[in-house]
Amino acid sequence: MSDTGGAHGQHGRDGRGGGDVRAGNVRGVAHGTAAVPLSVLDLVTVGAGSTAHASLRTSVAISRLAESRGYHRHWVAEHHSMPGVASSSPAVILAHLAAHTSRIRLGSGGVMLPNHAPLAIAEQFGTLEALAPGRIDLGLGRAPGTDGRTAAALRGAGRLDEAADDFPRQLMELTRFLDDDFPDGHPYTRVHAVPGPVQGPAGRPPLWLLGSSGFSARLAGELGLPFAYAHHFSAAGTLPALDLYRQSFRPSAVLDAPYAVIGVSALAADTDAEARAQVLTGALSMLRLRTGRPGLVPTPEEAAAYPFSPAEREFVNGWLANIVHGTPDEVRTGLDDLAKRTGADELMLTANAHSGAARLRSYELVADAYGMPVQAPEAD
Repeated sequence: MSDTGGAHGQHGRDGRGGGDVRAGNVRGVAHGTAAVPLSVLDLVTVGAGSTAHASLRTSVAISRLAESRGYHRHWVAEHHSMPGVASSSPAVILAHLAAHTSRIRLGSGGVMLPNHAPLAIAEQFGTLEALAPGRIDLGLGRAPGTDGRTAAALRGAGRLDEAADDFPRQLMELTRFLDDDFPDGHPYTRVHAVPGPVQGPAGRPPLWLLGSSGFSARLAGELGLPFAYAHHFSAAGTLPALDLYRQSFRPSAVLDAPYAVIGVSALAADTDAEARAQVLTGALSMLRLRTGRPGLVPTPEEAAAYPFSPAEREFVNGWLANIVHGTPDEVRTGLDDLAKRTGADELMLTANAHSGAARLRSYELVADAYGMPVQAPEAD
């Protein structure tokens, strides 16, 4: 596996990881009393009675709040054919967020590499790096971010079966496009991703591998790359995946030691009851998605009145058990316990709820709970 991605995943043309790829562009800084850096994972959820336009406006507001309160990064996750999610085009959203912020790191959590040609991703994120130099992360996943039928529509039916197994080769190709260093004789030697190094000295986004299983954990470790695990929807596998990542880790030009982020479903509200009402909307939305009935995120009233069957209630209770929710103090305690139990280097919080205002308020309350200071915006 490491031979397929190879040491090339760690080194650019100058042998230093693509010019500006350093641990300083990976590791975050904790603020206030937080034990580890806190970040945002954004699904751009769309609630019943709302619109994608409103949800994208909320994402801008969250990014600006996160920047002002010391959250380290704001990532957007790629999903397709889900009415309750408006994040099908992370690169487009990130460009918009970059125009409304000046300091916070922005990135994909992630772009699903098998859905796209590596050259297209290299050019999209080269453009983002040119728009917001030194602030862009390129997080990559190998799942489709959707169902099989939609994946076939995205990729073309001929590529569907090969896509996941072909991930290491695609990763190598993407890295070479980012670094503009295909060897002589390669079919793509004279193919250049632009914006990119062919135009002169240029930075490039650090690569992250994302996953919910051991495959990406091991590959990230072998390549010496940072790793982000989807604890928010695959909590049972968190500790095994992180252990595998750390055991597999080989120092690289990017990192001299492992750096692991976990995505965490977390929602703080002014009262327990309000927090419970909001997270129940997300749980019902996930239940409908898992049973082939995707839709907009239901209102708290609809979720409260829903006639759950015993099997559905069991699913929802299990789902809610993995969401850190409640008052700000309760969420802070839950996040601290999770960071200690997993040894995660950073927590990336996703606040899924019907209301955009509830999502925004949650990030504010978490920042308050940790005493994260308000930071003045940087001058243009």
